[in-house]
Amino acid sequence: MNFFSPRPLALPVLALLIVVTGCSSADDSAGVTVPQPDGKTTKLCRNLDRALPAKVDGLGRDDPEPRSALTAGWGSPAIILRCGVERPPKMTDPKVASGNDPKAVGGEVNGVQWLMEQEDGGSSRFTTASRLAYVELTVPKGRDTSGALVDLAAAVKKTVPVGIAD
Repeated sequence: MNFFSPRPLALPVLALLIVVTGCSSADDSAGVTVPQPDGKTTKLCRNLDRALPAKVDGLGRDDPEPRSALTAGWGSPAIILRCGVERPPKMTDPKVASGNDPKAVGGEVNGVQWLMEQEDGGSSRFTTASRLAYVELTVPKGRDTSGALVDLAAAVKKTVPVGIAD
């Protein structure tokens, strides 16, 4: 099921959520859990790690602990990328597909489809859709989300092929 088919309101809603989350105050996050995907997904994630930019939204790369090719970070409070995560439950939620979930929406940025979820603490979590590995990006409250998504799109497109993960 591809609920990310073009919808007239999906991109404006995603843009609105990006703007709203970019105007909040900052908060710090705790440690990062390293995903444990299968071997095929791990290989894709290692390729992604090698292709990631040194800067995201103008912030220098500063990987979280524990160090892993499956995680990356930029800035403080950090924008955190985790590759090889499980498919989020909202990805198959009919309310999201129909645009009726106020905390989740699908959209595309520079050729990469994302599920955007607004978290209770104010941060935004994005997970790639229609790729052979799920890549999750958590942007802390107060950070601009659009710059991060734009900066990471080329690396994701280059290293994580289009397809269905699982």
